[in-house]
Amino acid sequence: MKPSPKAFFRGTVQHGLPLEIGDTVQLLEKCEVLFILSTQGIFPCSYIHLKNAHIKNKGQFETVIPTEDSVITEMTSTLRDWGAMWKRLYVKNDGDLFHRLWHVMNEILDLRRQVLVGHLTNDRMKDVKQHITARLDWGNEQLSLDLVPRREFSMVDPDEVSVTELFKLMEHRHRKKETPVPASTHHLFVHVKSLMSTNLGEELEVFFHIYDGKENRPLSERFFVRLNKNGVPKSPEKTERQCTLFVVSTELHYIDCVVVVLVAGRMGAGEKKNLCSIPYRRPFGCAVVSIADLLTADSKDDHLLKVYACTTESEWYQIHENIIRKVNSRYNLSGSNTGLAVSLQLLHGDIEQLRREYMVLFTRGVSITKKLGFSDIIMPGEMRNDLYMTLEKGEFEKGGKSVARNVEITVYVLDIEGQVMKNYVAAGSGEPGGDVYHSFVLYHNNSPRWAEQIKLPIPVDMFRGSHVRFEFRHCSTKDKGEKKLFGYSFVHLMQEDGRTLPDGTHELIIHKCEDNANLQDSSCYLKLPFSKANLPGNNQAVKGTKESFWITSFLCSTKLTQNGDMLDLLKWRAHPERINDSLLKLKEIDGSEIVKFLQDTLDTLFGILDESSQRYGLKVFDCLVHIINLLQDSKFQHFKPVMDTYIESHFAGALSYRDLIKVLKWYVDRIIDAEHQDHIQQVLKATEYIFKYIIQSRRLFALATGGQSEEEFRCCIHELFMSIRFFLSQENKITSPVTQTQAVFLRTFPAVYGELLKIFTVREVAGFVRETLGSLPATAHAECPLEAVKLHCIAKTVESQLYTNTESRCILLPVVLRLLQAHMQEQRDLVMCARILTSMLSLVRKYDSEPVVSEEVALIVDSLLVVLMRTILEITNRPQPVGTNMRLQFQDITGEFVACLLALLRQMSDKHYQQLLQAFTSKDDLRDFLLQIFTVFRILIRPEMFPKDWTVMRLVTNNVIITTVLYLSDALRKNFLNEKFDYKVWDSYFYLSVIFINQPCLQLESFSPSKRKRVLEKYGDMRVMMGCEIFSMWQNLGEHKLNFIPAMIGPFLEVTLVPQPDLRNVMIPIFHDMMDWEQRRSGNFKQVEAKLIDKLDSLMSEGKGDETYRELFNSIIPLFGPYPSLLKKIERETWRESGISLIATVTRLMERLLDYRDCVKLGEVDGKKIGCTVSLLNFYKTELNKEEMYIRYIHKLYELHLKAQNYTEASYTLLLYDELLEWSERPLREFLNYPMQSEWQRKEYLHLTIVQNFDRGKCWENGIILCRELADQYESYYDYRNLSKMRMLEASLYDKIMDQQRLEPEFFRVGFYGKKFPFFLRNKEFVCRGHDYERLEAFQQRMLNEFPHAIAMQHVNQPDQTIYQAEAQYLQIYAVSPIPESQDVLQRDRVPDNIKSFYKVNHIWRFRYDRPFHKGTKDKENEFKSLWVERTTLTLVQSLPGISRWFEVEKRELVEVSPLENAIEVIENKNLQLRTLIAQCQSRQMQNINPLTMCLNGVIDAAVNGGLARYQEAFFVKDYVVNHPEDGEKIGRLRELMFEQAHILEYGLAVHEKFVPQDMRPLHKKLVDQFHVMKSSLGIQEFPAYVRASPVHFTNGSPRSSCRNSVPNIISPDGARVVARRSPLTYPAVNRYSSSSLSSQASNEVSNITGQSESSDEVFNMQPSPSTSSLSSNHSASPNVTSSAPSSARGSPQLQDKHKHSRENSCLSSRERPVSAIYPNPLDPAQRATPHHIGDTTLPRSDPNLSAPDKGKTCLVSSLPPFTPSPTECQSAGLVSNSPVLSGSYSSGISSMSRCSVSEASGTEATTGDPPAHQGPTMPNSVSSGSDELIRRENKTPPPYSVYERSNPRRPVPLPHSLSIPPSVDPPALPPKPRQQRTSSMKLDPASDPRRADGVPQVPRPRPLPRKVSQL
Repeated sequence: MKPSPKAFFRGTVQHGLPLEIGDTVQLLEKCEVLFILSTQGIFPCSYIHLKNAHIKNKGQFETVIPTEDSVITEMTSTLRDWGAMWKRLYVKNDGDLFHRLWHVMNEILDLRRQVLVGHLTNDRMKDVKQHITARLDWGNEQLSLDLVPRREFSMVDPDEVSVTELFKLMEHRHRKKETPVPASTHHLFVHVKSLMSTNLGEELEVFFHIYDGKENRPLSERFFVRLNKNGVPKSPEKTERQCTLFVVSTELHYIDCVVVVLVAGRMGAGEKKNLCSIPYRRPFGCAVVSIADLLTADSKDDHLLKVYACTTESEWYQIHENIIRKVNSRYNLSGSNTGLAVSLQLLHGDIEQLRREYMVLFTRGVSITKKLGFSDIIMPGEMRNDLYMTLEKGEFEKGGKSVARNVEITVYVLDIEGQVMKNYVAAGSGEPGGDVYHSFVLYHNNSPRWAEQIKLPIPVDMFRGSHVRFEFRHCSTKDKGEKKLFGYSFVHLMQEDGRTLPDGTHELIIHKCEDNANLQDSSCYLKLPFSKANLPGNNQAVKGTKESFWITSFLCSTKLTQNGDMLDLLKWRAHPERINDSLLKLKEIDGSEIVKFLQDTLDTLFGILDESSQRYGLKVFDCLVHIINLLQDSKFQHFKPVMDTYIESHFAGALSYRDLIKVLKWYVDRIIDAEHQDHIQQVLKATEYIFKYIIQSRRLFALATGGQSEEEFRCCIHELFMSIRFFLSQENKITSPVTQTQAVFLRTFPAVYGELLKIFTVREVAGFVRETLGSLPATAHAECPLEAVKLHCIAKTVESQLYTNTESRCILLPVVLRLLQAHMQEQRDLVMCARILTSMLSLVRKYDSEPVVSEEVALIVDSLLVVLMRTILEITNRPQPVGTNMRLQFQDITGEFVACLLALLRQMSDKHYQQLLQAFTSKDDLRDFLLQIFTVFRILIRPEMFPKDWTVMRLVTNNVIITTVLYLSDALRKNFLNEKFDYKVWDSYFYLSVIFINQPCLQLESFSPSKRKRVLEKYGDMRVMMGCEIFSMWQNLGEHKLNFIPAMIGPFLEVTLVPQPDLRNVMIPIFHDMMDWEQRRSGNFKQVEAKLIDKLDSLMSEGKGDETYRELFNSIIPLFGPYPSLLKKIERETWRESGISLIATVTRLMERLLDYRDCVKLGEVDGKKIGCTVSLLNFYKTELNKEEMYIRYIHKLYELHLKAQNYTEASYTLLLYDELLEWSERPLREFLNYPMQSEWQRKEYLHLTIVQNFDRGKCWENGIILCRELADQYESYYDYRNLSKMRMLEASLYDKIMDQQRLEPEFFRVGFYGKKFPFFLRNKEFVCRGHDYERLEAFQQRMLNEFPHAIAMQHVNQPDQTIYQAEAQYLQIYAVSPIPESQDVLQRDRVPDNIKSFYKVNHIWRFRYDRPFHKGTKDKENEFKSLWVERTTLTLVQSLPGISRWFEVEKRELVEVSPLENAIEVIENKNLQLRTLIAQCQSRQMQNINPLTMCLNGVIDAAVNGGLARYQEAFFVKDYVVNHPEDGEKIGRLRELMFEQAHILEYGLAVHEKFVPQDMRPLHKKLVDQFHVMKSSLGIQEFPAYVRASPVHFTNGSPRSSCRNSVPNIISPDGARVVARRSPLTYPAVNRYSSSSLSSQASNEVSNITGQSESSDEVFNMQPSPSTSSLSSNHSASPNVTSSAPSSARGSPQLQDKHKHSRENSCLSSRERPVSAIYPNPLDPAQRATPHHIGDTTLPRSDPNLSAPDKGKTCLVSSLPPFTPSPTECQSAGLVSNSPVLSGSYSSGISSMSRCSVSEASGTEATTGDPPAHQGPTMPNSVSSGSDELIRRENKTPPPYSVYERSNPRRPVPLPHSLSIPPSVDPPALPPKPRQQRTSSMKLDPASDPRRADGVPQVPRPRPLPRKVSQL
């Protein structure tokens, strides 16, 4: 008994065992209310239900099999699996499949209930099970589950059947699923709805029939529907009168359905209604629909058929043909609104199949409209007797009328007595038959053509003596529509000799008759002639008459015949003299006539044979052969059972066997000498049934005589077989007729076995067969057709009953194996060989309990195993055929041979394996065998070997493989180890094992729990078994392990990536062993390390590995640590530390690879994927020095950037590879997408590509540098054509800089906190460069979309440790302001804003974020006194833009800015902004004056309302000066700036007055008045001297203080009052056109930062703008607005709500855009104090003809960053590749990453002017250890490329940090020679360095170290 839970039990009680419905438990003890299950637990009795079951394989892996019906068990388990998947469909929003599966599951549950009840009949139970399995298969297919092998609705256990039989079952079900068998019969379902027309009023008759448009003939009888006056069926309740099924042939493309509509009413349209009381049938219309159009319709469709009328009524008979041929002139629409509504559906299958599948049709009633004639296949027992007559046409005389007649035909059927037969005249199916039929009438036509078909279903017994009479009447339109008889015709249905009316057209005589009374007595006219064809020659009067009537008859009868020869043969006793002729004519009789009378014909033949065997024996034999071969025809093959029944039950020729044997032997003996073999071949084709007659005749004779003449019979049979063997043994030419005759006999010979067994013993019959097959010629040509027939005969033999017997199988097996081996060795007829082998092995499995089976297996193994493996190798190495059918056959034959091999291996025992291995006489043979079988096994486990859903077959395959491998591994150890070691065999073994473990079908983790449980119960985890075998074999290798290092590292690593803990625990120690042996051999394990890393990358990229694996691999470290128990030798190992280091590196690599794999799975390119690639790329360069992998990831990153349209980042990325190359002619091999080319060519291509991308990214300044370098190269080669193009390209880039507008991107600081982020992001902060037009809220949403599970933090404070360690994702996002490095360019007045805008947002290392706060006591009257600013400066690891849109923050600095310093910054920035706007207005760069107006209004209005006055109150009062004596200079500076601002405002108002429009004059006047008030409030009567000293007009149209630089620096670094505080750097905030402020450059800036109208509390009131809307509520922890960097549109979250206006007063950024940071970058004091000379010397100059003095004068170099060599110029000691590919003359384009000497990495940089106050003494050339921060600052990696310029004379130009060009001293006198090396131009002479005064650097600074690509 098997207890099964019937309800869920949670097991919450002590020792409770949780149960789920369907679990199986074992009962050990029962208490009153509980069952106790050993130590597992207890559960209540009421929760389980006892079921009968039996246990298989008792023990640890036992399986409980219920005794219930297997279909029920399958339903239960399948529904459980579906249930879980069904819920997932809902989650995936797959609604269609979700609902369909729901209905099917309910249907299966209902059917399961019916099966469980057990009240179904056997037939019903069979139907229900078939329905269940069909639904189960459908669901499994829809859900991509496994194909279930079944036999008779029950699942097949793979262990219970042979592998070959299992393959057949799988293949059958697969073929059934893939290629449904095309139906041989089709049916057209027709349902008539209505006829719609505007001119109805009479009843209608509608006729349907199927018509062959190709042969112009009807294919079916007619379907007849009557419609009432409204156009709807007259009998709507009788659906069989409205619906029908037409039988349609297989060829459907030329078939049409013709609809003929007749009206029953008046003769003509003008006829008066009251004159005609008798309705006439008149033509109405015709419609045609093509059946080919219905082939694509899956369901029943409604059609509205157009009804056409005939143009001329005389052509009505062919209107359907005209419509089909589209002869439009002969028909037209019967009415604009006339149409026939019908429902049409094409159904496939025979009638019985339709009855099962469309039960509703037959339940409600449907008529069957038969085909004209028999179907393609005539079934025995089919009863039919239908005579079809077609009223074709008539020729009539006028009969004294002035106009032609209106002729109507009336048809009667009369019996032998002259009485009208009732109900035997039918117009068609659908309506019952009648007594009489009236044709339709054609108006005034003496030559009418009707083509009307009627059916006469007359019974067979009433045919004799019956006749059909046709009466002709004229239908007058006058005299009340009287019908006047004027003639008649008749025809007899059967002739006197019993033959029926012949099929065809008959011309009947029209006899005159005007009185109906003359027709009452049929005997009066039956004596008259009825057909003109049968008239005697002397009756010319009747023949000459013009009147005739034509009919066409067609008989479809299974009992009546029209053939006289058949009747003569059947009546042979009445006419003995005709026997000879009748036997000869039998072959000419149609086959359908013979099969009608099959039994009668056979009785006749054997009757003649018994009476006159000597005279007619040969002819009777020939007739019998003819009939037997006739039944071979597919049309009559179903009559074979009829003949079989005749032989068994009705055959009585007890003496016939003698004559049959005699004649058959006579034919066989004459085969060799006969010239014509056709007739003999026909005789041999009938051998099967001839033997059946012989054996049955002998049995009847023995039964009658008690077994007399037995020896004589046996002797005759032996003589017959001797003759057969003699003619089979003849060797003939391939084309010889005898060879063909031999083939004919071999095809039929196996069918004789069963008959011989009825008389002879099994061994005797087996002897006959062995001798007969053995007599065949041994040597035959491969192309001989006899060879294929031999195999076919062998196949039939193996499949016969004879072969299943053990005694006969022992006799036949050697013959079969010999022939099979010969064919397989020559690779001939493999399809048949596979079939034979499959049958043989299926029998072996079926009878494996018999002792002789073991011997048979040994024979098969000895003969076929090696040949079978070779055959599989040959087949699988062939290219697959092109055609679909050929490809399917190719797959079938491969699968069959594979199944045969598996079946044979599974059948082999220990004894067989021992015999097999001992049979090899030499080691070479054994080696070849092992290599061959390992190769075959690798083929067997290919994914394409079996279809995807054949998991059952794959598991059986793997079970056989691992069993065989376990046997063969012993042979491998014994024969190929130590001194006999063979690397190839062992390598093949390991390779097979690795592939075996990594098969998808063995990855149990991907299976459902129930499927995993089933697999484990039946097979266990075969991966672990194979892994243990690998470990065991590896341990046996000893010192030979070195042969597999490092080759097997990759495969073994792939095994460890399988997420199976036991397998990993077995395999991981192998790596320690490999490292140990490698250390012994070479002193290190570099090879292991390199191979390990390379393979790990490729495997991780394929999606393998997981987080657990990373942790597990890390566990190898204890092998090197304090755990000597694992490996005792560890303590003595000296390489423990390096091993731990390697594993740690690999673990970190896996972290990045896992992140990369997870990111790549995403569909779209996003920042996460790019950032992950950057992380991996840097890791390969810095930590692993894997140059090739590094370059591969460079290109992966490049492709990602292109896909994301990050063209600038793509350029920087590709530049990494460009820098690894030199301008040399070194040849490079093909690599990635690069062809074989020189290094120069590849570098040129890269340069051009990078320039193109810089152009697309609008980073034209960087593109110019590369253009110059390319131009230098072209110039050195005198390639002036390309030089010209490059100069033009460079010029175009300059034009774009000046002409095109560039958007300034926003920058955002993003913090990723929590353990759920990938490793490269976890608990790190980055600065990201936003996209064009991307504001803060858009960036926030994008980040939350990339990390949908992240929570947005609502503050800007640094998170605590709880956030860092949380198992979640937290995002902290706010905007930051860039701090440009190129201050020199930005502070020059003559530099256009288009140029300045580039340097403001490019090559940025540092970013800033300001947060205002109050320190100390807050003065409510003036908050400026205590308003401090917390300034956070973020330094990145790399400048932006670079190879990514975001980089990690390397250093964070926090500085507090005092209130006084804050005030100075605010006014400085506003002054600079005013200057910029005034200058733009003067130079007419502004389209309108509104920005200047708004800025002036904001500054003046705020100043008038107390803004600057608040500063005076705060800082100019005596108390402040006394209390802060150290701020004296700063107070003076603030006063200067206030006066300077007033001066700028005055000048700005003057400029404003010049350009202000008329409508804004009042505003201007108001500003002027307010300005005077402002001056008064400041106490300014006239400006101080130093202010007045400045020119009234600005140098560049803008006021500036010329003496500003002469003013002492009043802001010292010591002015701040906090630790690490420093003076803020000024930010020259020129007007910027950002993506968020294009439309209004200075909108919303209407209040001056220098004053407030109300309270200074409102200075930092940060009213959030739309750009600072809160994050989505789905991701936010609170509804507050996310705090970001304070900006012109963003507030600080720390301020109170009352500060809601004038947020730009004291903390606005000079960048006038809402999303910028509040505080700009102030200028460094040292930089502010440095004078800048403005002149032509600072502009780019490319004229090489300028002399050195002209270039050098006034060349005061500003504080340019030091020149940083390219990484290609620095030697890297860590990149020494052992690969000959990389070190030879041809390389992959991967050069050494650093080629310059270390000495070039150090140097000094000279600057003009005094050193800054904060700098220390002069530093030496080498890097000093005393200034770490300075070194880090100076050694920072520049933007990720550096470019050398040739030594062309150019003026120095301010450049970004990494794009600086080393200036040369003297221009060359002549252009350089071609191919001149650039080494001289790369090294600077210290004495000639223009940056040095007197050759000595005045301000020595440490030069940056050579840039490492890892810093990018």
